[in-house]
Amino acid sequence: MEHGRILLETTGDVAVMTLNDPSVLNAFGRKLREDMTVAMDRVEAGPARCLVITGAGRAFCSGANLNDPDRANRDRAAEARGEARSDLEAWYNPMFLRLRALSIPIVTAINGMAAGAGMSLALTGDIRIAARSASFLQAFARIGLVPDCGSSWLLPRMIGMARAMELSLLAERLPAETALSWGLINRLEDDAALMPKAMDMARALAAGPRSLGLIRQMYWEGMDNRYSEQLDLEAKLQSQAGMTRDFEEGVAAFREKRPAQFIGQ
Repeated sequence: MEHGRILLETTGDVAVMTLNDPSVLNAFGRKLREDMTVAMDRVEAGPARCLVITGAGRAFCSGANLNDPDRANRDRAAEARGEARSDLEAWYNPMFLRLRALSIPIVTAINGMAAGAGMSLALTGDIRIAARSASFLQAFARIGLVPDCGSSWLLPRMIGMARAMELSLLAERLPAETALSWGLINRLEDDAALMPKAMDMARALAAGPRSLGLIRQMYWEGMDNRYSEQLDLEAKLQSQAGMTRDFEEGVAAFREKRPAQFIGQ
């Protein structure tokens, strides 16, 4: 199903969301943001058991579209006054919180440049697979702004304070090979193999138990929790997992020495 500047396709149990505005390197313009909201509504309401996010053309996402022709005059005036927070509060922050709360695993297939908010989007993946031609950029210092869309929270936790500070202060491009060595991404693939490999991973996740969604919840919340709070969360989510049909199937398959056939329930 097509939503203008977002393509949303479902293949089996896998939903693939493609940012589809390659003429501006899939930058977040007003229309793309509106279409992504509609697409996320469908993903949340649909039967998919894994979501893949990628970009059309030669970039994953180049961040906010500062030359967006769809912006209203009032938006341009607000931007000129330095009120950039309005877009963050109205769309970006709610969207990134929706992605964090999604009940199914996310695979990001990073096919090219991921800059600014686009880099933050790439980092929402529970599994992050990048093409060899991909790169990452905290571009904010180049235009006199500060990191946003959660990157100042994510980066120190993923790669440490020193490297996060380096990326943000120097605003230098980070090649995919270095991103892999830093632990920013999980896997690196030849460009032509990126989507086939990402889809293989997504299908494997989609065939998994309902508890995969609880596992992603556990790790996202665990980044904020004290040790005692995390123990309580583990007990809570283990109780929920233990009431699923997938748990029953997993135990039966273990006892019968056969592969489990999970249904995501």
